[in-house]
Amino acid sequence: MNLRLHTRLALIIIGVAAGIVLISTVSVIITTHYHFSMYQAQASGLNHDLPQLDYHLEQALLQTIMWTCLASIVLAIVVGFYVSKRISAPLVHMKMVAERMTDGEWSSRVAIHGKDELADLGDSLNTLAEQLQQHEQLRITMTEDIAHELRTPLATLKSHMRALEDGVWDPTPERIHSCYEEIERLTHLVAELEDLTQVESPGFQLERKEESLTAVIERGVELVSAAYLEKDVQLEFSVSPHIQVFVDHHRMIQILVNLLSNALKFTPKQGVVQIEGREESEYVLIVIHDTGIGISPTDLPYVFERFYRADKSRNRSTGGSGLGLTIVKQLVAAHDGYIWVESQQGATFYIRLPKGH
Repeated sequence: MNLRLHTRLALIIIGVAAGIVLISTVSVIITTHYHFSMYQAQASGLNHDLPQLDYHLEQALLQTIMWTCLASIVLAIVVGFYVSKRISAPLVHMKMVAERMTDGEWSSRVAIHGKDELADLGDSLNTLAEQLQQHEQLRITMTEDIAHELRTPLATLKSHMRALEDGVWDPTPERIHSCYEEIERLTHLVAELEDLTQVESPGFQLERKEESLTAVIERGVELVSAAYLEKDVQLEFSVSPHIQVFVDHHRMIQILVNLLSNALKFTPKQGVVQIEGREESEYVLIVIHDTGIGISPTDLPYVFERFYRADKSRNRSTGGSGLGLTIVKQLVAAHDGYIWVESQQGATFYIRLPKGH
């Protein structure tokens, strides 16, 4: 039977109190009966001094009550310590686990027994420990990725500048442009880090208003169409007419451009990327599907993590900074929406947004 913690505590306290009262009552009854028996035996003869017998009976009853009270207090102390130890033991165990986690032992877990609130608390603490362990690993990975992202262009710039300084290279426009591209990569990375910091800050706010979904998608397609033509990838879109969404126009364009650019990056030449907008009962659904290389099932849960790359070996020209999808997820969440991805014959990103007010 699944008893809640407060019910168990109530039953324990009631049981202890009832047990003490019962023991005291039985003790008083037995000793009182014993002394009355003695009194009756001594008073059966007329030669006895009745006031003296009454005094002895009174003293006997007072001693019985006092000893019973003392025994009850001792019993209450013993039972109280035992019960408190049993109740506090899981809490002490959780405290020790929490202290180990503060020391960096993220693998520490609470041993769970029963199905009451203490068990729920232990389960929540274990879940928190798992999340902290994952976040710590992500933090370490993020630090390593940031260092790598900064190290690569800086090392390239350093070697180019050294070659130009030593006269190994002539300062031709091509070599100067190569240095410029590395500076652009650094600038883009810093800009994305600033953008991510901004959208994750507590004070971040959108400038939302009624917008035509068709106009928003057409603008996003217009901004990336040149890149699609250059790579010879076909971009198709279809939107149900008269759909209104309550969004921040600038941020919504940023979401679409990021997703369309990501789809282009992993779609081969003469491939197809399709974007569709349609209404659901209470939401608007935007679907972006590409005929690219797709995403493996093991990587799907992590594609929105910052600096996460499914292919650890891919180069910077195809890999990007690993922040674009993270920013997209944060912006969709700021719109009270939800984004997810599926992969089957390419990748398909779904964005669900509330309808216009």
